[in-house]
Amino acid sequence: MQIEQLKPVIEAALLASTQPLTAHQLGDLFDETDAVGHEQIARALAALADDCTGRGIELKEVASGFRYQVRQEVHPWISRMWTEKPSRYSRALLETLALIAYRQPITRPEIEQIRGVVVSSSIIKTLEEREWIRGVGYRDVPGKPALFGTTRAFLDYFNLKSLDQLPPLSDIRDMEDPQLRFDQTPLPARIVRDLPIDPDQAVATDSVPGSVGSETNIPPHGFAAATNTGDRTDLAIDTGAMTTSTQSDRNGAEPDPLAVTPMSTADEAATPADAEPGTAQQDN
Repeated sequence: MQIEQLKPVIEAALLASTQPLTAHQLGDLFDETDAVGHEQIARALAALADDCTGRGIELKEVASGFRYQVRQEVHPWISRMWTEKPSRYSRALLETLALIAYRQPITRPEIEQIRGVVVSSSIIKTLEEREWIRGVGYRDVPGKPALFGTTRAFLDYFNLKSLDQLPPLSDIRDMEDPQLRFDQTPLPARIVRDLPIDPDQAVATDSVPGSVGSETNIPPHGFAAATNTGDRTDLAIDTGAMTTSTQSDRNGAEPDPLAVTPMSTADEAATPADAEPGTAQQDN
């Protein structure tokens, strides 16, 4: 038979079949009297593929054989004919499927070790129900975990003829995931309120000028903290070994709300008194 006579028969067979057909299956359509060989079938398939140029369908060879399918360019319009929406798969399922496809045969504990999380049993069940993976054996280790590999249905679904047509891992790593984008703008600086050393004492933010809400302004040089005890405010002055406190605090007794230790002014601190210890008067 001539090629022009084979083309209508092969085209009709591919359109009538619900599954892809191999060249051997197409050869079974002819008997010995037709004298059709595999070379003639291959040439007829190539001619049919060329005839699809510029049309809405294409002749595609997948793992299970040859089939007619809708081109990717016109798929958005054709998909409106189907009332059933395409399935959406989780990222965990796709990562598990990718590991099986690239690292097969692989066991479930090995997948969990690579991903760092436990693989849900529902994910394995869904992949097996879709006939995308199957058990190919058992690993010779304690526990005998099952080995998983992909099927022809997996290749047919993703329009692949063999695993060699999978994209390289380098290309997958270079793909940018829009969900992983995050703003690089630095956050404004914010002073965090320090906790007091003594948990029984509370920092009086209202007594310190400039304090707003839960934020505490940094005190000027020389002032360590401001604590509000009753009716007075004690300021601890950091001038080396010189600190101001009440007499009751030094003795460890209960503080007297009426007894307030006088504080030195700035001029008095700058000009120390000339009086000797024990005298009752000071020469100002």
